[in-house]
Amino acid sequence: MLTAQKKYEFEPDYAIPPGATLLEVMESLEMTQKEMAVRTGVTEQTLTRIIKGEQPISYETANRLELVTQVPARLWNNLEAQYREQIAKIEERQRFKSHIEWLKTIPTKELIDRGCLEADKDKVKLLRKTLAFFGVSSVKAWQDVWEIPAVAARRSPCFESLPGDASAWIRQGELQAHERECAPFDKKKFRDVLQQIRSMTREEPSVFEPEMKRLCAEAGVAIALVREMKKVPWNGATKWLTPRKAMILLCLRGKGEDKFWFSFFHEAGHILHDNKKDLLINDDSHDDPREERANTFASEFLIPGRYNHIIRQFQTKIDVINMAKELDIAPGIVAGRYQFLTGKWNFFNDLIRKFNWVL
Repeated sequence: MLTAQKKYEFEPDYAIPPGATLLEVMESLEMTQKEMAVRTGVTEQTLTRIIKGEQPISYETANRLELVTQVPARLWNNLEAQYREQIAKIEERQRFKSHIEWLKTIPTKELIDRGCLEADKDKVKLLRKTLAFFGVSSVKAWQDVWEIPAVAARRSPCFESLPGDASAWIRQGELQAHERECAPFDKKKFRDVLQQIRSMTREEPSVFEPEMKRLCAEAGVAIALVREMKKVPWNGATKWLTPRKAMILLCLRGKGEDKFWFSFFHEAGHILHDNKKDLLINDDSHDDPREERANTFASEFLIPGRYNHIIRQFQTKIDVINMAKELDIAPGIVAGRYQFLTGKWNFFNDLIRKFNWVL
């Protein structure tokens, strides 16, 4: 059985100027350089620079060459464009070679495994694909976007410790969020949406996931779900993509529904209360007032603190289930609050649903 062999793209490390073709045409016409200069009305010096590739063939010169050589102007223009494009590629490759080490700071293998990057044994090509994933044209541009804004845009300290891994995770969220059409952000509408979503915590993921995405989009917030990465064990993140569109990025770290919903409302708290220039990552930090404020918001929104003394006294699953009905939320969230308040992390575990990624 015959099979087609894979064709590998050939990229020469050299560029042939259109002047080489011009020389061949001149020879076929038995025309000297001096005669060509006279017939085209350009100086011999200009013609010499064109032949060497030192000066581009302008549209005007291409038209003159067409009249003299009978070779269409579009051919000369195409040869010139191809030559300049190849020169740019060669220069880019040389420039990228000096930044190969940067690739070691980016979790390219994970990104390849997730289908975010195409594998390539050529490190320079892989670097180029990685820059394209981030939507930047150079390593310096990546640094300008992801490292330097640490002063202008306040961010969680955990980002600064692993900017390569953190940016890879957040970028996946950005790409998801950019694809989701959203209405302009409406703070009041978003508050109303949160109330609707709170009641949806009792539903199965197949029901609440598309609905929460739709409702949030109508209020100007794009929901992105991205699997946690090896060196990015975070629950969620918040970023404003534009002044009128925010992103809430979530993973299923821990897989328990109580953690998932707390993370969602934690990020919602950032949207409602924090600066639009902030890039905030929920890493269970307790030394950032913004994180503490978001924690308080999520906690009170899900289960007001006045219920805590009652929840601490629970003895049976029925107690948990009845409280969940009263509060109109998932029993797993109440069970998670009990565990948090008492430190009894094994109690009522069977009431906490485990969410899993559908791959």
